[in-house]
Amino acid sequence: MGTAADAPDHARRMGIVRAMVVRELGWDADTDDEIRAHIEDIIGGVMVGDDTDEVVDVVLLWWRNGDGDLACELTDVVRLLSDTGAIWVLTPVTGKPGHVDRSEVAEEAHAAGLVSVAAVTLGAWSGNHLARPPEPPSA
Repeated sequence: MGTAADAPDHARRMGIVRAMVVRELGWDADTDDEIRAHIEDIIGGVMVGDDTDEVVDVVLLWWRNGDGDLACELTDVVRLLSDTGAIWVLTPVTGKPGHVDRSEVAEEAHAAGLVSVAAVTLGAWSGNHLARPPEPPSA
């Protein structure tokens, strides 16, 4: 296994920068430790887990087919997200066990009141960027 310094710049692709508070959920033996280490290098500390009620800048949610109700999980995590925060749902890429189609992630995001902003491939994981919909202009 390589080091975080050798890892592709996944954190930058996700808009993660120094001093951001990142909440990680869904960690398991199959998660990509290089992505995790790189994010922690970039933010200059460790990611917080589900034992915090701190407002966060980014939620990193490792999600696999069979993990439960994604819309319900998204509804729960959005309450601790800063006004300008982002949620990244990371799912195994096509052909890997636990794969979840991007269209399904977008549908579940919509059900949770979120919008799908972008999708990127991060090694063996697909990153789905979700956010609150923009506020309509006031009259």
